[in-house]
Amino acid sequence: MGAFQKNKYRSAADTNTFAGKYRAAMAKRPFLLFGLPFLAVMVGGSFVLTPATAIRYERHDRKVQMVSREDELGIGKAGRRVNMRDEYNRLANKDLDNWEQKRVGRLKGENDGIL
Repeated sequence: MGAFQKNKYRSAADTNTFAGKYRAAMAKRPFLLFGLPFLAVMVGGSFVLTPATAIRYERHDRKVQMVSREDELGIGKAGRRVNMRDEYNRLANKDLDNWEQKRVGRLKGENDGIL
């Protein structure tokens, strides 16, 4: 036998307490005394938290749906009317011939992309 024992010494007073009896029973049936209660708490928690989560999402949806008259701008039939010909002409009349190409300076020691 070695100098040190593998298991911790437990006195007779420790074995007669509730914790001692539970520890001994847990060594025999770990799933029944730990796994099953743990799973029950998880499933019960999901049932309890599901309505709370639904209420939270409903509140968020209500906030998103609240749109003032000024913010509508094109929602539904009463929205802003757009003439496609005017929009096309406005975009086509931009001055595309008078643009300037600009070069960006490189940092010191930076590769210029030429091999």
